[in-house]
Amino acid sequence: MRSEQEMIELILDTAKKDERIRAVIMQGSRTNPHAKRDIFQDFDVVYVVTDLSSFKENPEWIDQFGERMIMQLPDDMDDPPPGEANSYGYLMQFADGNRIDLAIYSRSKLREFKRDSLSVLLLDKDGTIEPFPVPDEKDYLPGPPTTKNFADCCNEFWWVCPYVAKGLWREEITYAKYMQDQIVRQQLMKMLGWHIGIKTQFQSNPGKFGKYFKQYLEPGLWDMLVETYSDADYERAWNSLEKMCQLFRLTSQSVAEHFGFEYHHEEDKNVSAYLNHVRFLPKDAEEIY
Repeated sequence: MRSEQEMIELILDTAKKDERIRAVIMQGSRTNPHAKRDIFQDFDVVYVVTDLSSFKENPEWIDQFGERMIMQLPDDMDDPPPGEANSYGYLMQFADGNRIDLAIYSRSKLREFKRDSLSVLLLDKDGTIEPFPVPDEKDYLPGPPTTKNFADCCNEFWWVCPYVAKGLWREEITYAKYMQDQIVRQQLMKMLGWHIGIKTQFQSNPGKFGKYFKQYLEPGLWDMLVETYSDADYERAWNSLEKMCQLFRLTSQSVAEHFGFEYHHEEDKNVSAYLNHVRFLPKDAEEIY
């Protein structure tokens, strides 16, 4: 596996030899002084170029980066839909384990470039790009919720829980798991992010999809969160839903108390009773109540 230094030299040498490439910007975890270093970190790179179309029309130029295991061209895909027209992306996973997420960005649209707080200018051939500040995590720090943010999160969590229960009672596990893991969990993670924000004065990055939650949550809450992940067994799925409700209740009430928000205990009580009722509802029931 090529080292970090070898990869950065390759990225810069490629840019230096190509007159179309006028600047190189690196972003992501490799510029983050607080990110844990490991062998799976990507190289998130932006090439600022004079002629965007020439890079799109002749993709063989990327062969110089090395043997690829797989590549994705997200701007040529319909699902998900392509991003902004000012750039073109090459996502490259190499056979030696390295990965480069390379964005080719038009110099003519540089004023529209979104400066990320974890950006470092590695090369500027023309000396025309305004210097970047020292990289920090400010763009990745959670913000405190508004009254509406909090109310919407609570309402969505409790509103969708009965959908999960319905799917589990019907033994439609894929439907139930989608509702639980894609919607209910999203609100739980949002609430946990606010809980962590309170603990850290909203000055710590909880990580994408909560990947750093373990280091910020109280051990008991972390254990509860782990218990919310279940397999396709119906009994364990019910248990995980119950644990999600307990964890959401604990953290949302503490967040409400901290900010002086109203927590709708009645919604919690009503939905929780409904979930318990449906869990033990006979499979041949002709009425819910």
